[in-house]
Amino acid sequence: MSALSLFYFPCPLFPVPSSLFPLLPAFYVVSTPIGNLGDLSYRAVEVLKSADVILAEDTRRTGTLLRHYGVEKRMISAHEHNESARSRLIVELLQEGQDVALVTDAGTPLLSDPGARLVRSAVDAGFEVVPIPGASALLAALVASGLSADRFTFYGFLPRKGGDRTRLLGEIAGSAYTSVIYESPNRVHALVEDLLEVAGSERRVVVARELTKLHEEFYRATLGEAVPHFEGRALKGEVVVLLDANQLPVDDEVTRSAARTLAEALLAQGLAPSAVAKELRARLDISRNEAYQLVQELTT
Repeated sequence: MSALSLFYFPCPLFPVPSSLFPLLPAFYVVSTPIGNLGDLSYRAVEVLKSADVILAEDTRRTGTLLRHYGVEKRMISAHEHNESARSRLIVELLQEGQDVALVTDAGTPLLSDPGARLVRSAVDAGFEVVPIPGASALLAALVASGLSADRFTFYGFLPRKGGDRTRLLGEIAGSAYTSVIYESPNRVHALVEDLLEVAGSERRVVVARELTKLHEEFYRATLGEAVPHFEGRALKGEVVVLLDANQLPVDDEVTRSAARTLAEALLAQGLAPSAVAKELRARLDISRNEAYQLVQELTT
C-alpha cells in the first residue's frame, strides 16, 4: 500500500494538492535534526508516520527521535557496512508495495553518510525517490559563516594522512570557492595547521560547532589566528570548518604554493604530467601556460 499518497497538510491557506505525492510506492530520503529536535519538519513527521519501513543508520538513535514524535514503525538498520544487502532489500520492499523512508543519525542522508547505493538501487528499479528537506550541518554552517555561499565545494571528512589528503589540501587552498569540511573535534587544530601551511596565515576560516544546540558556536578568524586559538583546546560536538575562497591573483605566491602541493601529490600517484597540468587548470583555475610550467619544474 502507499499510505503516503493519501495524506496532506491541513492548512486552509496553502493546501497541498494530492498530486504532489506519489501514487505508487516510493523511497523517501528524510532529513532529521542535527541537534535541535524542533528542526524536524511537519512533512518529515508525516512521512515517518506513514512509511511502512524506516531504514536507519542507528536504530537506537532513530528510536529516540521517533518516540519523541509518537512514531511507531518497523525499523531496519542501514549503514556503510550493509548497504549492498539493504539495497536489494529496499527494492523487494518497494516491489511489495511498501513505502520506505531513509534517515541518518542526524542531518541529510548521503552527505558524508551512507545511502547513495540505496538511492541508486531504487532509481535503477524504476521507483520514485522523494527528498524530504530539512536540517543539514553543511548548509547551516555555510549560511551563517559570513563567507560567500554563491559557490562552494563540500569535501566532507578529509583523509587523515597520505597523498589524498595532500592533494585535497592543495585543491582547497587554491579554490576560487568557499570550501566546507567536516572534522572531528579532536582534529580541528591539526586541520587548521595544515590549511595554514598551504593557504597562508591571512586566509579567513570559520569553525562552526554544536550547530542548533544550546552551546552553538562560530569562531571566525584568519588561519594565523586560528592555529594558536585551537592549540591544546578540548572541543566537543560536531564541527564544520569553512575556508574562504582564494581571492588572490593567479600568480600570487600562495596560489603557486597550493598548485605545487596539488601537483606533487598527483605526480606521486602516478598521473602523467599532461594529466596533472589539466587537473591544475580545472581545479585551481590557473592558466594553461602556468600549469604546464609548474609541472615541468617538478619533472625536470
